[in-house]
Amino acid sequence: MKIASFNVNSLRVRLGIVVQWLKEHQPDVLAVQETKVQDADFPGDAFDKIGYKYAFRGQKSYNGVAIFSKGEIKDARDGFDNEPKDEARLISGRVGGITVVNTYIPQGYLAESQKFDYKLNWFGRLLSFFEENFQPSDPVVWIGDLNVAPSAIDVYDPAGLLGHVCYHPEVHKALDKIMEWGFVDVFRVHCKEAGQYTFWDYRARNPLKRNLGWRLDHIMATRGLAEKSTACYIDREPRVVERPSDHTPIVAEFDVGKC
Repeated sequence: MKIASFNVNSLRVRLGIVVQWLKEHQPDVLAVQETKVQDADFPGDAFDKIGYKYAFRGQKSYNGVAIFSKGEIKDARDGFDNEPKDEARLISGRVGGITVVNTYIPQGYLAESQKFDYKLNWFGRLLSFFEENFQPSDPVVWIGDLNVAPSAIDVYDPAGLLGHVCYHPEVHKALDKIMEWGFVDVFRVHCKEAGQYTFWDYRARNPLKRNLGWRLDHIMATRGLAEKSTACYIDREPRVVERPSDHTPIVAEFDVGKC
């Protein structure tokens, strides 16, 4: 099974890129973040035409998450259990026996801001979500833009960027708690090299050419499922097309059959 994640930074703006990527690469599952489209305006017809099913939760102009699948998406739900529905940042569903949890974790703005506190709190709520709904032995993929670069090899300037809200000791602690619950970073199972990134900031000068990037997009799997992974890689091609997202897809393959 091929599972991918892509922060599209506006699904309607990037619709042609996403549809073409699905047609060319044929993943069984694609999780997307920052759809930036309210549910009534979700462009489902474009995916009906190429045979993908979908589940989504959006809001106007900000956030938004969706799962696309060749197979049926069962038990689709969004948001945290027993909590008010706030921003559209989490959606999950079961595809072919694997539960896919797609998250767009808050960026955090500044480390001294309330938005950073909200980010850390969001990680805590997510840990509770996993603890209350799953066992580490379950086949679960946690996927998405996690807005955290886990280690020094995941950012282009680890010394200069230390303390940034996406490369901060408190965020690393929050991520570690969830990983310790039972997840494995599938990309690092297959690639140990530095300089492998999924995000290049528009505001930097020639960021892609200079490889001024961050690995913020991840595919984490519970240990038993991670052991069945056969590949995990980053596809930079969608980042070089006309009007790209500032992110690019990450893809994992698992020896568990088709969905």
